[in-house]
Amino acid sequence: MKLTLPAALMLPAAAVATSIDTTGVFVHLFEWSHSDVADECENFLAPMGYNGVQVSPPNEHITGSEWWTRYQPVTYNLTSRSGSPGEFQDMVDRCTAVGVDIVVDAVVNHMAAGGGGSGVAGTSYSNRQFPDYDQTDFHHTSDLDTNCAVTDYTNQQDVQECDLVGLPDLDTSSSKVQDTIAGYLNGLWDMGVKGFRIDAAKHQEASQMNGYISQLPDEALVFGEVIEGGNEAVKPEMYEPYMMVTEFDWAQDVAPNVISEGKLQYLSTVGESWGLIPSETAVIFTDNHDTQRGNAPLTYKDGEEYNMLNLFMLASTYGYPKVMSSYYFTDHDQGPPSAGANEDTCGNGSDWVCEHRWPGIAGLVNWRKTAVAGESGKPSMDNWASSDDGNTVAFSRGGAAFVVLNRAGNDVSGTYKTGLPAGDYCNVIVGSDKDCETVTVNGDGTVDVTTQSMTAVAIHTGALA
Repeated sequence: MKLTLPAALMLPAAAVATSIDTTGVFVHLFEWSHSDVADECENFLAPMGYNGVQVSPPNEHITGSEWWTRYQPVTYNLTSRSGSPGEFQDMVDRCTAVGVDIVVDAVVNHMAAGGGGSGVAGTSYSNRQFPDYDQTDFHHTSDLDTNCAVTDYTNQQDVQECDLVGLPDLDTSSSKVQDTIAGYLNGLWDMGVKGFRIDAAKHQEASQMNGYISQLPDEALVFGEVIEGGNEAVKPEMYEPYMMVTEFDWAQDVAPNVISEGKLQYLSTVGESWGLIPSETAVIFTDNHDTQRGNAPLTYKDGEEYNMLNLFMLASTYGYPKVMSSYYFTDHDQGPPSAGANEDTCGNGSDWVCEHRWPGIAGLVNWRKTAVAGESGKPSMDNWASSDDGNTVAFSRGGAAFVVLNRAGNDVSGTYKTGLPAGDYCNVIVGSDKDCETVTVNGDGTVDVTTQSMTAVAIHTGALA
């Protein structure tokens, strides 16, 4: 097979000074209970090298079986569908003890919609009246009981001061609101939480958000959910001075190169040159709990192509990658399974998908950790090679890791320059150090391998045969 070998490809390194290493990999265990998350930290996440886990909003929310009830807060008390305050603390302690940090999905843009009711802990609320807030704490019209609705995404004020889908929009310019949110987040920090995903950050003015973010410890990881749209008034770069930002365009731009044959060859320069935000501020993902029910180009339902998209995400250098871990669903509103998430209920087609346990995805987590500790100490894609048909690419990472990705409909054999020392390595895509598919690097640093269709071969210096 003829290979094209351009010069080393350098992309920006993630360099955010947080307590969580953003050169690693974290996972979103969507709708897992606290006790199941704790078990997974000990039994799988830590051994496989995941350095963080995003958990669903832990605070009190409205009642109901739908997944989106978690995103309608009633109070900041730590009682939710995932468990009790004690179970939350136990999860944080157990995960932290094995080196997996907790990232909380923080819903602080709004409170619950509707005229009133009670939360899962039994707390009562009424129209725009909650234990932590009264009507004056929300954006409103001349009538405290009402507010405008978000309708015009070309108007920043409309997006950030009107109610999103009927959810009462908190006035984040208010010092009381800022202090209340900061109190909630700092309380979580004091319990051992190390990071925060700020839900609906797009619907909060960035400098006003900084009114509560600046009250957090400097080392806290904070990233905002900002969905960019064409000709919209709110842009991700507005938030970059204050926090990391979700880069939704990564999946939208990269996925077509995985879906269509012959296009993997174009992935060598993914990053700012594609119009994406700087790597050091970007949190990336193939899909999340919203997009997999909406406009995600690929989800677990797409099988091999989705797996390939995840493999490229973990093997490349751009951004801080988050792996989505789902449950099987057929209806947009469908809530989580009644069965707990564990090794027995993962991947059986009826309960939990557990993409983070798929062998290739899991195998590349420690691979990525080794890769960033290469010769230069910075992430780089070196020794890039692509097949004539553009379906197969290979590259090394910092003299410590090497991967071949094969999107073709057939197995592909080739000789590649790895940049690795000679020796026998484990292919972490399909094996482990106890049951290993051996790949031999020759004395000249090359390797002769056959890569199966729609999968990869990946070796690194941390996994010798």
